[in-house]
Amino acid sequence: MPSASNPPRVGTTIGLLAAASFGVSAPFAQRLVAHCDPELLAGLLYAGAAVVFTFSGRGERRNEVLLTRRDLPTLLLIMASGGIAGPVLLLFGLQRVTAVSGSLLLNLEAPFTALLAVLAFREHLGLRSWIAGGTIVAGATVLGFGRGPVGVDAWGVILIAGACAAWAVDNNLTQRLTLRDPFAIARFKVFGATAINVAIAIAVRGADWPAGWVLGASLGLGAISYGLSILLDAYALRLVGAAREAALFATAPFAGALVAIAVLGDPVLPVTAIAGALMVAGAVGLLTDEHDHTHTHEPAVHEHRHVHDEHHTHEHALGTSADDPHAHAHAAIKHDHPHSSDAHHRHRHPRADT
Repeated sequence: MPSASNPPRVGTTIGLLAAASFGVSAPFAQRLVAHCDPELLAGLLYAGAAVVFTFSGRGERRNEVLLTRRDLPTLLLIMASGGIAGPVLLLFGLQRVTAVSGSLLLNLEAPFTALLAVLAFREHLGLRSWIAGGTIVAGATVLGFGRGPVGVDAWGVILIAGACAAWAVDNNLTQRLTLRDPFAIARFKVFGATAINVAIAIAVRGADWPAGWVLGASLGLGAISYGLSILLDAYALRLVGAAREAALFATAPFAGALVAIAVLGDPVLPVTAIAGALMVAGAVGLLTDEHDHTHTHEPAVHEHRHVHDEHHTHEHALGTSADDPHAHAHAAIKHDHPHSSDAHHRHRHPRADT
């Protein structure tokens, strides 16, 4: 992954690719969970992702800052929320909803992530994004009232909403670490989630191994929708922040809904059409919201991979390569440009700033 000379644009592109690769997983997983224990299926999906991380990046020098022991508590929380709670809740929820409804309900991840980013991690969203997030939640509420052929019940909505909340925690914690090597973060999560989910399914739940075709399909789906998506998402979180990444990931459910309708033949009923329209409006609002104002960077010293732009104008010690990650000091600077809540832009906003 090269350093980004235009972080918002590169981050947006990477985030959209991550969203699309994950979005297609819901309708296929909804079919697979009918033939496999949900906890075991979660482990198999991550096992497919583990294959990607086993055979990619071998011998490659990525010029990234290494993880340290101090990062272990955060890594464990990332694995528990995003690698265990999120997928397991989703798969149990998908047993109670149609593929289209399940895909659309994943829109809740965006406002949950953004809300947590703003309330707990000093990121910023303007009024337009707040309204957009509320519109997405309204769409999920509409789906919650669906019955009969819509294939949605209250527990299905609650379980998938819980999965989205777990991934919101995962997204925000991952964003805190992404000045370090995103590949290493994703690899830790993938291998840990594989081992723990499979162990719980076999030893605690007494799950049986599925048929060969289910096993193969699960591994293949996991490689694309979990392995590729998790890695790309970690880079996007670095470049645009958790709140903006949530806006990009709001496109994921529509990729899943399109697959469910066009490939798997799921019907589009009035309640799903209304909910989908509300969620489309909310996702567009999140994606088109812009943030630009005069802001001040306080002096700081940290270490990460970077390019030399208006935020990185420092000198290098003798023998230090500009291409390698190194500790560097940021002098105080005040300027005005479009920005997102990345590691260099977590500052206070006046009430009038929307």
